Amino acid sequence: MRKDVNPYYSGPISDHFDGVRFFNPGGFPPRGLAHLIRWQLGGRRVQWPAHYQSPFHQAKPDLAVAGDRLRVTMVGHATLLIQVAGVNILTDPVWSGRASPFAFAGPRRRNAPGILMDDLPPIDVVLVTHNHYDHLDLKTLDALHAGHEPHIVTPLGNDTIIRRAVPGARISVMDWGDRLNLEDGIVVHAEPCHHWSARRTSDRRMALWAAFVLETPAGKIYHIGDTGFHGGTNYRSARRKHGAFRLANLPFGCYEPRWFMEGQHQNPEEAVMGMLACGAGHVAGHHWGTFRLTNEGIEEPLRALEAALEKAGIEADRFRALRPGEVYDVPLAPAA
Repeated sequence: MRKDVNPYYSGPISDHFDGVRFFNPGGFPPRGLAHLIRWQLGGRRVQWPAHYQSPFHQAKPDLAVAGDRLRVTMVGHATLLIQVAGVNILTDPVWSGRASPFAFAGPRRRNAPGILMDDLPPIDVVLVTHNHYDHLDLKTLDALHAGHEPHIVTPLGNDTIIRRAVPGARISVMDWGDRLNLEDGIVVHAEPCHHWSARRTSDRRMALWAAFVLETPAGKIYHIGDTGFHGGTNYRSARRKHGAFRLANLPFGCYEPRWFMEGQHQNPEEAVMGMLACGAGHVAGHHWGTFRLTNEGIEEPLRALEAALEKAGIEADRFRALRPGEVYDVPLAPAA
């Protein structure tokens, strides 16, 4: 691939696209190969157990949730089932055994998916935030298309990747700031987050990454698949534009070492600061305990989150660190 050719997206230059690659305005790009080698050879990686079983049984969700109810069921990592206003939404669905381009190598699951794919309710919408393998799993998307034919919503360029593997998929592609009207009074907004993208070494930042805001009859939801904290800039922007949120789905794991991960993965303390900055009444915490991607131990995010919540004076039940199979019925009003 020529370095000056983007295989996924062609469009006008913008404040976050230079004609070939996307970037984080006022932020910084991912670390390079030399830094990656330094991290990999630097040691200090805490071992994980071969299996990290969830205390919850695999869930069997209701067909739908209506009225003012809002329910989130954890599948694993960044895969959540959101049920609201009679609509079933999956985020970054990954049912595969590894978050990798290979079936025989790469980060493997340490716990079973919290919902069997055969036990899913009818899936109406799938949100894919970016193209890293722990968020965009083509095998899973193909299976979901075969069984549910959902409406896939994803940022610029990712549609090209998905269509190559799932040619019949119904896909809406969004840039930051775009608005998409879905069925049953649900509106999707694509918003900035501080991250990057790649499927291989030659296509870095050639597809866009995004957070999503969902306007629903039961309240607003802020969903982030992956982000660096970036001084809280994007959190504050989302609050100014959309107001407070009934629920924010926030990543809080996969963050060590900080010198390498700071720009792409926030830590628990930063996730709590993000909760406050965006005005979230409640948080479904994800991106921990399923795939070992970084240096920290499997339960270190839990201890760091507990300390961060105590420091901020926030009740622990307002920020739920979800485990596979766990069902979270989100309270209607933000906690005082």
